Amino acid sequence: MTNNKKFIAVIGGSQASRKEIRLAEEVGSELAKKGAILVCGGLGGVMEAACRGASSEGGVTIGILPGENRREANSYVQIPIVTGMGYARNVAVVKSAQAVIAIGGSYGTLSEIGHALQSGIPVIGLETWSLSKNGKLDSSIIPAENPAEAVEKALELIED
Repeated sequence: MTNNKKFIAVIGGSQASRKEIRLAEEVGSELAKKGAILVCGGLGGVMEAACRGASSEGGVTIGILPGENRREANSYVQIPIVTGMGYARNVAVVKSAQAVIAIGGSYGTLSEIGHALQSGIPVIGLETWSLSKNGKLDSSIIPAENPAEAVEKALELIED
């Protein structure tokens, strides 16, 4: 039964720096240790690293794929969901989660951040985008100093 499980999306680029890969793997590991289910876009980079970290601790990983083939998923995705929707699947990634942890990322990650915030889903940021409006900092993305803090904040912000 997944009714009492926490679903956390980990978002970030399919092209990622070594530091982002390390952060994502640690986030995945922490999520699994806390019993949360990891949701991601199912491809490489940050997504694969987070799934690898979660898998190493016996966690559950869901990959919501942009294409038509479940074999596109990284090898650590346990539950591949094929959408055939391209980037439109970004909405499904964040809407499937109760909180989002953004690590690095490009414009696809930024779109996911926007969809999450528009839906009232909390976004925790590690080395990712910052937002401003009319030259004033927008504090909607909650910063975290490290993977353990990001996971802790995500779990705290989930409303039961």
